[in-house]
Amino acid sequence: MSVLTDTAIVTSREMRPVLGDPFSIIFSLVQPIFFLALFGPLLAGNLGDELPGQVWQWFVPAILAMISLFGSSAVGSNLLYEMQTGAHERMLVTPLSRSSLLVGRAMKELITLVAQALLVVLVMLPFGFRFSLPGAVAGLVLLAVLGVGISSLSYALAIAVRKQDWMFWAVQQTFLFPLMILSGMLLPLEGGPGWMQVAARVNPLTHVVEAERALFAGDFGSPAVVWGFVAAGLTAALGLWLGIRSMRRSD
Repeated sequence: MSVLTDTAIVTSREMRPVLGDPFSIIFSLVQPIFFLALFGPLLAGNLGDELPGQVWQWFVPAILAMISLFGSSAVGSNLLYEMQTGAHERMLVTPLSRSSLLVGRAMKELITLVAQALLVVLVMLPFGFRFSLPGAVAGLVLLAVLGVGISSLSYALAIAVRKQDWMFWAVQQTFLFPLMILSGMLLPLEGGPGWMQVAARVNPLTHVVEAERALFAGDFGSPAVVWGFVAAGLTAALGLWLGIRSMRRSD
């Protein structure tokens, strides 16, 4: 119970700046909205006949996965800032458990992620985007699991490079775009070379994106849904293990 209480305290602390400035959630959606506004019409014009189903049904769930990837992978920079200002050091000497310092931060990212995904879905409704409500709820749960894993990995990276903070962005950018492109998030990969399709199959994000498309379409029986939850669950387990381990060893 003490761990749960500590986690709730850390989550509450992390949520205060967001609640004090809720527009920050909206401003963080600028990049995904640009992809929807500029890339979506290109898909409709060039690949509309080749994409499975209506273009928005194919593209919007992928953009939700993009929000999870972009937002969660960058949260380690907040921890780096706290290390530089001494705020993190003061948190370490409190009675709060080390694991709650990471899990509480990850829970904050989960709440923010779900709020952003809901905003994107509401924005796209007037443009013809339709979805299954039970599938959308399951899709948001899947994104939350993925977001916890990626944000935990981001915090672990921040702790590992705290003495060379520029390395955080170098590593984050090195992994971010290959993961995004090889997930089939922006373009179908069926026409790509064999090595690219093999790389896509071992990319956890590929399975999450495919699961999101199936869930929002209401296709709970698709094997992609099972593989998506397996991929997100393994990412969350690995991220929490590395993140908590790093937090316990931080000084």
